[in-house]
Amino acid sequence: MSHFEIEVKSLLGEKERADALKARMHELDPACTHVSSNKQLNHYFKDGDINELYKKVEHLFSGEQHNKFKMIVERGNEFSVRTRQRDEEVLLVVKASIDEGTSENTVKRMEFEEPVSVSLEELDALVLEAGYEYQAKWSREREEYEYRGANVCLDKNAGYGYLAEFEKIVTDEAEADSVREELDALMAELEVEELDQQRLARMFSFYNTNWPDYYGTDKTFTIE
Repeated sequence: MSHFEIEVKSLLGEKERADALKARMHELDPACTHVSSNKQLNHYFKDGDINELYKKVEHLFSGEQHNKFKMIVERGNEFSVRTRQRDEEVLLVVKASIDEGTSENTVKRMEFEEPVSVSLEELDALVLEAGYEYQAKWSREREEYEYRGANVCLDKNAGYGYLAEFEKIVTDEAEADSVREELDALMAELEVEELDQQRLARMFSFYNTNWPDYYGTDKTFTIE
């Protein structure tokens, strides 16, 4: 079964704004719950062959995972390939846009995110063997909340500072637009603004060029 991720980002910047958002979520929704906290390493790749990647990693996945991978290859475009270590768990992440945006930063996209039984270094090696190159390495601390039926992630990102992601996953692509409207309404009541896609693209580009200065640190930058 395919999964479609509808995700809207808001740049918070400072810790105080992240704390204020958490307080407002609990104030407006008494059922708001903290789901998890973790530390992540995210490695982004570029310029490879998605079909070759499938051949390199298919031995790591079961039948249903194969089907999900096949679907995203056939239906998606503008693929974004990442490896992730979330605390001790290692995952392969492939995202593909289904709207006019890019796979890295679009609002609507297909998503494949599955755990593997190898180390981050071993998984990276398989991706590199498929012709990919490192685009950038990212580090972040994440707190995940459930708020009015949506997933809200508060991330402390190297380079970006604090960022909020409002997300819902649907299995029917036809629901994407209505879910987007729901997320817009949630953000409006929480008084946070969507991070403009063009500004996000400029931030992403700057980080990709300068990531060795930020990866694994608390340093941040501001790009308008």
